[in-house]
Parts: sequence; structure tokens; C-alpha cells
Amino acid sequence: MKKLQINAALQIQKPVQEVYDAIIDPSKMSMYFISKSTGPMEEGKTVWWEFPEFEGSSPVRVGKMKPNELIVFSWDLGEKAMTVEINLVTQKDGSTLVKIAEGEMDNDEAGLNWLKGNTEGWANFLACLKAYLEYGINLRKGGFDFMRK
Repeated sequence: MKKLQINAALQIQKPVQEVYDAIIDPSKMSMYFISKSTGPMEEGKTVWWEFPEFEGSSPVRVGKMKPNELIVFSWDLGEKAMTVEINLVTQKDGSTLVKIAEGEMDNDEAGLNWLKGNTEGWANFLACLKAYLEYGINLRKGGFDFMRK
């Protein structure tokens, strides 16, 4: 039985340094993805993220980082640690291709639910990152208020 993995990608019309900084800097990330963080993403560190639509915070264990190229971290899905790899690729026109991979899970009901939910989440992350960097818009603001009722 083949394992499930999430893959998402989107091109952002900004230089790689600006995209990288928007992902690792909590003051920027809070403008499009999280509501709060205990600090910037740094290799070997654990930060705690809070999301506007969920109660509590989540530990994010930062693994390997290559400035302007790669960010690897893990976070928990129940009792399982999931690895997320974000690759940044400079395009010929100076824009940045952001590629995200997360996984793996078994190809069963729990795995399919995770695949659906987190694929949706990473697509939202990419759209929100693009809107923030290219247009200064926070797409998440008010977008998930219905989840807290």
C-alpha cells in the first residue's frame, strides 16, 4: 500500500530573499498565516505557533535550513511527527517557486482525512503568502471566524 504525501506549489512574484524572510520571520508570518509565534524559525530550535482559527499552540521543531533555499520542520499530528519541507527556487524572471511537501501517512481513512485537510491548508498558506507579499493583503483575517463558534 503506497504512503500518502502532500505536495503543493505556487509561484510568487517576489525575490527569494523576501519570500524566505516572510516564512521564517514571525512578524511577517503573522500577517498571513499564524497569529503568534514564540520566535523566528532557526535551525535546531523549537518555536510555538498559534493560529487564529484554533485554540492553543503547536510546537514546530525546526530542522535543516538553507537560507533562501530550504526550510524543514516537523510538527505533531496526534502522536505522529510530520515533516514539512519547503523548497524555494528562483525562477528566470526573478520570482520564486515555493514547493511544499509534507508526509507521510498510510493510505487509509485517517491518512485520506489528513491528506484532504492539510492539502487544503498548504494551498491556503501559499495563496495567503502570495497575497501578502504581492499585494499586502491578509486573506486569513476573518476568513476562519466560523471555526471558533
